[in-house]
Amino acid sequence: MPRETIEAPLPGRIVRVEVTVGNTVQEGGVICTIEAMKMENPILSPVKASVVEVAVSPGQVVKTGEKLAVIEY
Repeated sequence: MPRETIEAPLPGRIVRVEVTVGNTVQEGGVICTIEAMKMENPILSPVKASVVEVAVSPGQVVKTGEKLAVIEY
């Protein structure tokens, strides 16, 4: 099965993680939310997939391009 790494599109702080390993996320489903410049930015799944890795936790600061999760579809 193909895997895709979901990366942070912008630097910020993780405020919520909506999935855990083993969850199925729908296309357009929220994986996590990043707060940047006082705005909350949902990070969405590009496809319906299973979550095989979650690399972040709430409160963690991430940089652009940092791995957030890995999905398999």
